[in-house]
Amino acid sequence: MGRMGKIAAHMVLAFMAMLLAQTLASGALPFTAPGLILAALFAVSALAVELLFQVERSPWRFFAASDGLRLARSALLSVLTFALVARLADVRQPGGLRTLAVAFLLQTALLAGLRIVRRAVHERALVDALTRLRPAPASPALPRLLIVGSANEAEAFLRAPAALGERYAPVGVLTPEARETGDELGGVCILGVINDFDPVMAQLRDGGLQPSAVLFLTDGPLSAFGAERLGRLKTEGVRLLRRQGLVDMAGGSALREISLEELLSRAPVRLDPQPVRALVAGKRVLVTGAGGSIGSELARQIAASGPAQLTLLDAAEANLFHIDRELGEAWPRLPRHAVLCDVRDSARLDQVFAAEKPELVFHAAALKHVTLVENHPCEGVRTNVLGSRNVALAAKACGAAHLALISTDKAVAPASVMGATKRVAEAVVRQFAKGSDGSGVGTRVSVVRFGNVLGSAGSVVPIFQHQIARGGPVTLTDAEVERYFMTIPEAVQLVLRAVALSAGDREPPTGVLTLEMGEPVKIIDLARRMIELQGLVPGRDIEIKITGLRPGEKLTEALVDINETARPKAEGITEAAPVVPLPPIPSAALAALEAAALAGDEAAVRERLFALVEGLRIVSPAPATAGRTPAGEIRDKLATARTQA
Repeated sequence: MGRMGKIAAHMVLAFMAMLLAQTLASGALPFTAPGLILAALFAVSALAVELLFQVERSPWRFFAASDGLRLARSALLSVLTFALVARLADVRQPGGLRTLAVAFLLQTALLAGLRIVRRAVHERALVDALTRLRPAPASPALPRLLIVGSANEAEAFLRAPAALGERYAPVGVLTPEARETGDELGGVCILGVINDFDPVMAQLRDGGLQPSAVLFLTDGPLSAFGAERLGRLKTEGVRLLRRQGLVDMAGGSALREISLEELLSRAPVRLDPQPVRALVAGKRVLVTGAGGSIGSELARQIAASGPAQLTLLDAAEANLFHIDRELGEAWPRLPRHAVLCDVRDSARLDQVFAAEKPELVFHAAALKHVTLVENHPCEGVRTNVLGSRNVALAAKACGAAHLALISTDKAVAPASVMGATKRVAEAVVRQFAKGSDGSGVGTRVSVVRFGNVLGSAGSVVPIFQHQIARGGPVTLTDAEVERYFMTIPEAVQLVLRAVALSAGDREPPTGVLTLEMGEPVKIIDLARRMIELQGLVPGRDIEIKITGLRPGEKLTEALVDINETARPKAEGITEAAPVVPLPPIPSAALAALEAAALAGDEAAVRERLFALVEGLRIVSPAPATAGRTPAGEIRDKLATARTQA
């Protein structure tokens, strides 16, 4: 309802109120000329008050209807109880039903009024509410805050006394709905729509109400505001805030600075957390690589879902210490155990799994930096391939019900050693987690494959941040390189959901679960946005320098390979199922790869590793009629991909 409609409704209510009051006072219907004139005069008086005090600016939908209805119910029950008792006791009251109706209205009004006054006193707003004629000006002693979000979100935020965290004085609200412009939420005006951001900011500056911070309550991607605009705000010293817990699973009402990853990312996928809780709650869970970017976020979200015990396993002492301490502070009652262990050490791994007896295992430990693994292929094989085999064997030996392997999009048509090791690891964990008879009886395996995550170890984001901070240049390998990106919490949320879906299936999954990554992003566009977010101009203030593709690097990545077909699994999750059942990796071939890696023979490691990859990318079990095998065709395509890289 618009402002004129609200004013008209208030006048009608005033007119009716006066007629009712005359009826109750005189006991006669006031439908005479004097009576109607008095009612009309009262309505005009109400109109004058409306125009002066602008009561209609407070949206009706934000009145605490549930509280008012409960008070009215209590008053009605009191009246009905009184009427019943009076009738049983044969006690007559003057006025009959009229008296009961007035008593109901007065009791409702008094109950509501008492609570309103109590809340006003509690919030120290009683005098201000009785004397203020206009929306409250921002306190000059507090930093000013501009709120961006829907009227529902803004009203709920302003209603909570402790919601501001750091104390701010709100100066206005911007919403997506133009019809809400001019409304008043708890004394704070809606100044316009989100698209009017720049004009509203200019008006606030001209009026001496320059905001010190902007609070984004909307769930949409902040990149929609434009990197240049957000960078300009940061340059001017305006803080960009969100409520704590908007992206991650844990709740909270305190305000926090928006991270760079949120400014760069797309709108996150929102999933029902119930399947994840059902998967984890009351279970003994072990996470390898628990101190890493993905492993630590896995540990946080698993801890929030109430496991019976959480075991954190990592070979990096400092990383393990930090995540263990963080979880201890956030969930002090959670039984947990930090274990310093390298997945390469099979004997030590067996001891840990036998002692911890995990029911769920999340295997995130890996070497993931493309260039480093390319230069150290033996180390990549020992950690990513042999380490994954060790984890699978240990999980099966201790009777773990489910093992989830964190893989990567670089395992699809791999051109790098790192991608090839992860592709072989995908097959190895399935093969070694099965029963000894190969029947599939053993530990169920889920493989989750996704692309780059913003802010993870080795990500381009911290590298670009460092380069921008020192004045440039920002270096990238090729202007056409593009990658999939998502935030770490979102990626882990999807991983847990994918594993929960896999655990609920009757049959073990035959394919690889892939996460919906959105559209690929050109790295050069990412670099430009990061420069603009610092209030700088790409090419003028910060140079962007092209250095050329590195060994093992591709221009683009994919989530589904040549011998896989994609089929939807759930919202945000797809299964890449093999066209034909994959043959097991021959024991002799894996033993030869292990021997070459332990001996430090890099040439032999590369040759044997990519030979295994060729066998895993077969699209048909039968040889081609022209004397060429599908493996030979894939070998040529693989060689071409590596040559382009």
